[in-house]
Amino acid sequence: MSDLDTPDDELPLTEHDFDAYRQIAEGHPLPPDYAPDRLLALRLVDRDPYAPGGYIPNDPTAAVHGLTTAVLGELEHLVQRVSQIPALERLAEHFDPHRFYGGPGSEFLGTAAQMNARLGEIGGGARTEFCSIQPGEPADRDPAILRLGVERTRSALRRGVQVRSIYHRSAHEHDQTRDYVAEMIADGAEVRASALPGPRLVIIDRQHAFVDNHVIERAENNSGWHLFDRAAVAWVHAAFDLFWDHATRWQDLALAANDQPLTERQRRILRDLDAGYSQQQVGPRIGLSRRAVDKELAAIRETLSFDTTYQVMAWYGRFHSGDGAG
Repeated sequence: MSDLDTPDDELPLTEHDFDAYRQIAEGHPLPPDYAPDRLLALRLVDRDPYAPGGYIPNDPTAAVHGLTTAVLGELEHLVQRVSQIPALERLAEHFDPHRFYGGPGSEFLGTAAQMNARLGEIGGGARTEFCSIQPGEPADRDPAILRLGVERTRSALRRGVQVRSIYHRSAHEHDQTRDYVAEMIADGAEVRASALPGPRLVIIDRQHAFVDNHVIERAENNSGWHLFDRAAVAWVHAAFDLFWDHATRWQDLALAANDQPLTERQRRILRDLDAGYSQQQVGPRIGLSRRAVDKELAAIRETLSFDTTYQVMAWYGRFHSGDGAG
């Protein structure tokens, strides 16, 4: 222990200590039953080398400075030790990647306001990816809130964030939702639609997931959970990808709702192909050469922005299978 260090049991000073210091400062001897250990430890007094049993008083300001210096030194050492914690935690990834779990990582958000607040906080800082599923039937929303959603999406896209959203198929018939999605797509978002029942969820940067509540009984309908456990978020993202792969491009819904881009001849070719006839067989059935059929299929691919006839038939199968052959 240095001269500036003071054991905890040397503090605080007692009234006897204060009286003893005053007596020493005034040149009086100390009572025989008093032990000035605390005064000596704090360097408030020193032993008088020329008068056995006597003491020399020191300036208390110097003792204050000495004690302050000692305490600050201890705090600096403590801060340095604490600063090593994040570096030590990062080493866990190198110990065994297969054992690296996200650990406890979820919070219950009991109201829609809490869900929206946390979602806005995390989503506003998205850096790489924003994925969402909105499986419910569409409903009119407050225009101000809708506009806020558009601006948040645009802000994320401007930062280079990939935005992918899945809506219920019925949303395409809802004017407000359709206009909102059109703005999102124009700004670079990818949107699909599905008739399958799916979970409502949001995933941000593959680090955060927001899901409905299935834990707390009798909680509010719009309550939910913010997940940030590594394994849980990865599982939710895998589920999203599964729904994404089986959903339909939003643009394809528009094409299905309006057949104007395709001519009657082109629709007849697709009906025959869907019925199982080959491209060689379709021509004679409708009075066209094989070359003419190929040209019509190329025109269809260009109109629908598809690269292959397989994509064309997949689109046609989703929306037109069952049409009568003419």
